[in-house]
Amino acid sequence: MKRQRSTRLFVAGLIYVLAALAMSQAKAELKIDITKAVVEPIPIAVTKFVRGKSSQSQYGEDMARVIAANLERSGLFKAVDPRSFIQKPSDIQNLPRFGDWRLINVQALVNGRAHIVADGRLRVEFRLWDVLAEQQMVGLAYFTIPDNWRRVAHIISDAIYKRLTGEDGYFDTRVVYISESGPAIRRVKRLAIMDQDGANHRFLTDGSSLVLTPRFSPTLQEITYLSYHGNVPRVYIFNIDSGRHEILGDFPGMTFAPRFSPDGKSVIMSMAKDGNTEIYSMQLSTRKVNRLTNHTAIDTSPSFAPAQDRVVFNSDRGGSQQLYVMNADGSRVRRISHRKGRYATPVWSPRGDLIAFTKFTGGVFYIGVMYPDGTGERLLSKDFLVEAPTWSPNGRVLMFFRKSRTKADGTGGKSRLWSIDLTGYNEREIVTPTNASDPAWSPLIP
Repeated sequence: MKRQRSTRLFVAGLIYVLAALAMSQAKAELKIDITKAVVEPIPIAVTKFVRGKSSQSQYGEDMARVIAANLERSGLFKAVDPRSFIQKPSDIQNLPRFGDWRLINVQALVNGRAHIVADGRLRVEFRLWDVLAEQQMVGLAYFTIPDNWRRVAHIISDAIYKRLTGEDGYFDTRVVYISESGPAIRRVKRLAIMDQDGANHRFLTDGSSLVLTPRFSPTLQEITYLSYHGNVPRVYIFNIDSGRHEILGDFPGMTFAPRFSPDGKSVIMSMAKDGNTEIYSMQLSTRKVNRLTNHTAIDTSPSFAPAQDRVVFNSDRGGSQQLYVMNADGSRVRRISHRKGRYATPVWSPRGDLIAFTKFTGGVFYIGVMYPDGTGERLLSKDFLVEAPTWSPNGRVLMFFRKSRTKADGTGGKSRLWSIDLTGYNEREIVTPTNASDPAWSPLIP
């Protein structure tokens, strides 16, 4: 509940008080083309945010650290070591000494201030500078409660990312996943949530019931997941801000938890009924269920396109597990995967341009992407087991889980979360306190 109050105060108190300076456009502006196969990281310096009183110094230091880590983790930026800075953060008033920053090869500079104002709120301002063109690119200020400092750092990171790439950021987001602990024969699985960088970690369920396949709503801070309470499978909707659980329905034999539609008004799911697994949709307001597929094969893992006009799913109707796309009403089913191997867990990009999937071929698992018509297949990551891709809200990064091979004595088999961008070069582990699987990325926090 504390986070709920903090978030609302932040949104209500957000103001923009600094406008970008009107500078000459004769010089080329710093910009990153993130559509290239390989992007050379831009050297960026993030200074400690200048503060008023010494008792407030930690805010400025911590925010700079989070911003630098966010940007570097994207693979598009290289955070310059603060020990190499020539100009002190406290010496930057209206304009930086651009020559000092060019000497240490900095191309983009971030400086700011953070201090507590008279009413007890935290005031944060920052500026992004193009060092080569010697001009300000963006300047913004925020008011919030002090406990919300980390979220402000994420929002600033998003603003910098968008200004330099032209794409929306993804740092002010959360990830829900399945936390796994205990021996393999008595594995405890709990629903857990954290910020996208692993901070603010907490458990949402106590582990008394098995939980599986969490999925975020694209419009609200809500999650659907499947839970076996008393060995009865039920689908729940969980509101993160209120902590309220609601049973969506009892669906015996369900193979995957439902996914929300892009407008958040319905869910789509696979359900076993009368010995046959088909795909169904449900309107949340009326609980009306509509059957979309009708085939003797197993149809599972449905995911809506952002326009909500099509659905991708996997099916063995062709003799092996492959990917299919159909219209939202279940008509015009067509296969889109045609290479060797088995395909599973497809999920449509929020941009609509790609479909991510898990693939198994030649004894190896892969995380890959393809266009919605099945062309342009690219494999981004591989291992003994990699599975369950989920998209960042800007459609530029995937998160998934990787499991290591179990040793002969039964040890090993660790499961961890990883992220990778669409170039396939920037692969990083997302640190969690326990084994982790089946991540789901939230939209930007409203």
